[in-house]
Amino acid sequence: MDRSLLSLALIVAVAYGVFVAFLYLTQERLIYFPVATLATTPERHGLAYEDVELAAEDGVRLHGWFVPAPEARATLLFFHGNGGNLSHRIDSLQIFHDLGLSAFILSYRGYGRSEGRPSETGTRLDANAAWRHLREERGVSASEIVVFGRSLGAAVGAELASRETPGAVILESPFTSAADLGAEVYPWLPVRLLLRHEYDVLGPAQAIRSPLLVVHSRDDEIVPFAHGRAISDVTGADLLELRGGHNDAFLRSRTRYVEGLRAFLDTAFAPRAQGLRAPAAEHRLVRLELRRLQ
Repeated sequence: MDRSLLSLALIVAVAYGVFVAFLYLTQERLIYFPVATLATTPERHGLAYEDVELAAEDGVRLHGWFVPAPEARATLLFFHGNGGNLSHRIDSLQIFHDLGLSAFILSYRGYGRSEGRPSETGTRLDANAAWRHLREERGVSASEIVVFGRSLGAAVGAELASRETPGAVILESPFTSAADLGAEVYPWLPVRLLLRHEYDVLGPAQAIRSPLLVVHSRDDEIVPFAHGRAISDVTGADLLELRGGHNDAFLRSRTRYVEGLRAFLDTAFAPRAQGLRAPAAEHRLVRLELRRLQ
């Protein structure tokens, strides 16, 4: 081989190696995008709320909001995505409130007013703390909790719901795993070897024993629709298809979104009001209803 070509190949190889090492050491900057300042509060949007301070098992102090709904049919435990903080989810809190759900949302460690630095282990501990707060501090029974996770939060919520038995689970814009998504976005990188944060959704989702709804947009430009479809296919979960981008599909498809959530919640919780479990036939009916919305 020509010496100049050999030198060029060596330079490229070294540069690639340095770049890969850099990504390995700084990958948290590509996963987590926390914002410390709160943009607003529920009160400014006509929602009553309580500030909540709680501690994770490792002592990290976390901040959350509890937004009560009058005569709530259930309490939604909200795990947000990888950017911003709890204050950037006001639109969702309003929708859940209008659906008759109280909601508890917290900022992950390192986000908003929560202490610490984000990590996969850390978000798992944060989820445990939030669940414990609802169960022990507020006396909410597991069967009256809806675990809701959007994007990264779907991984957090699925992992929690695979260990606990909430009344229902909603995974919105989920990826099958962070490794699967990363390998698609960076096909020229050994993502599966580099990634220290697995954030598997497909595995835990298969262990969920509660009624499960997957929500995903066909236009999602960040997490392809195929991820949500795969989770629905493997688990047998209901699938609510939206139109719109990764971050705004629930607003652009608001009517379809709200009606789909209502149909799912009606099926998941109406029989429980009579002390019964929702029969398979009723779950088939909600699948038919969701198809009509598409």
